[in-house]
Amino acid sequence: VQLQASGGGLVQAGGSLRLSCVASGSTFSMNLMGWYRQAPGQQRELVALITRFGTTNYADSVKGRFTISRDNAKKTVYLQMNSLKSEDTAVYYCYCNQGAPYWGQGTEVTVSS
Repeated sequence: VQLQASGGGLVQAGGSLRLSCVASGSTFSMNLMGWYRQAPGQQRELVALITRFGTTNYADSVKGRFTISRDNAKKTVYLQMNSLKSEDTAVYYCYCNQGAPYWGQGTEVTVSS
């Protein structure tokens, strides 16, 4: 499985960004997809996950601001990020679990205050 993430960039605090991640290769189930992030000097942390049936899970820090969704036909997972804060600055990694974990290359999000 290969994961290609896009949509990162520089945004002012309070602004919005939408991340996308397209899966390719042996994508026969992809039950769980989602996003993690890693800020400088910190460990990678969960942002949001979604099952193929639409069940979601969010980190407390992003609840009410971020929305994860997926299009199974397009093998794509999205992360709509609203009301961005400086503490959301990080590299965001797309994630997929299909019997084993797979990671995308990361897309950088910088929120200026």
